[in-house]
Amino acid sequence: MNDTTPPLHPMEREQLRAESTLVVTVKSSSEFHDDVADGIAALERDGTVDSMPTLSFTSYDDLMGTLTPRVLDLIEAICREEPSSINETARVVDRDVKNVHEELSRLAQLGIIFFEEDGQSKRPVVWFDELVINLPFDSETGDTAADELY
Repeated sequence: MNDTTPPLHPMEREQLRAESTLVVTVKSSSEFHDDVADGIAALERDGTVDSMPTLSFTSYDDLMGTLTPRVLDLIEAICREEPSSINETARVVDRDVKNVHEELSRLAQLGIIFFEEDGQSKRPVVWFDELVINLPFDSETGDTAADELY
């Protein structure tokens, strides 16, 4: 099982641990671009960006396809049980190791979890205590929750 997720720098891990909330939202590509440009401008102006860590999806389908009930159960199990490896995580959720490894790798690529390596073992770590899903109902995303329901 190859993992192409680059390891976090120790300072990045400490920064994440200082946060307690991950905001998940749906934004169009242009809204996301505008937010990034605003953040860069703030950094250039005064060296800081005052915002919560945010994960943006470009559609409700992408968000719901990623944060399925099964994935949310996996995240909750990691928070609750603090497994010491991917194998132990699979045992905790009573699922196939390969499947759990694939899901954890995807979550790590998205920044939802990170891995702490201990010899041959990789321990999944959920760095937040709260996940807030923000669903805007506007036309810019090109997708609305109402469309998803019908």
